[in-house]
Amino acid sequence: MILDLIKNGSNIWTFLGAVLSATIVVFLALPVHEFAHGFVASKLGDPTPKYQGRLTLNPLAHLDPIGSIGIFLFGIGWAKPVSINPRYFRNPKAGMAITAAAGPVSNLIMAFISLVLFHLSFVLYAKFSFSYSLYVFLYILFSYTATINVYLAVFNLIPIPPFDGSRVLFTFLPTRYYFQIMRYERYIFIGLLIIIWTGVLSAPIGFLVDKVIYGLSYVAGIPFYGV
Repeated sequence: MILDLIKNGSNIWTFLGAVLSATIVVFLALPVHEFAHGFVASKLGDPTPKYQGRLTLNPLAHLDPIGSIGIFLFGIGWAKPVSINPRYFRNPKAGMAITAAAGPVSNLIMAFISLVLFHLSFVLYAKFSFSYSLYVFLYILFSYTATINVYLAVFNLIPIPPFDGSRVLFTFLPTRYYFQIMRYERYIFIGLLIIIWTGVLSAPIGFLVDKVIYGLSYVAGIPFYGV
């Protein structure tokens, strides 16, 4: 993300808005994502996140250095995964699915809030005609924050280990197949990274992200513009 802005020679307000949006994602969105996993798992009976000190919004408990740098440079990254022990769940597979879905849902909620602020900044600018540079800053800040959150949600819903979507999909698989596949999630993940690096998934993921942002933006704009 920031590398693209530098390459394209973006103005200072665009650059500052992008840096602040990445900072918000790293220090708020990523911790909330992991906290959501741990909170739901705890409510379903798993004490592991609490014992590991992950039931907190303190970024230091969740951030991964490389994943955080990835957000700033490329607009995509990760935090330290919360350890979940499905043996504590009454229904292990269903519990894993609900716990896994909590993270992407939290990103979609934060994206929606960002889009509400995005529309609000436009309405305020149109009404009060404050500094255009400030408007550009707010435009970039809220649109980038929403976009990164949606990317995180979509990526994490990919139904391939170790992404959250795999836990949801495998709920419908026989138990013995589910746990056999999970044994190889590290190797599957490496293969997926190679595929992502080739750019094969860029088009379909970009398409999904655009559709999700469009839908969320439409709903977020209703209070300001009507249906």
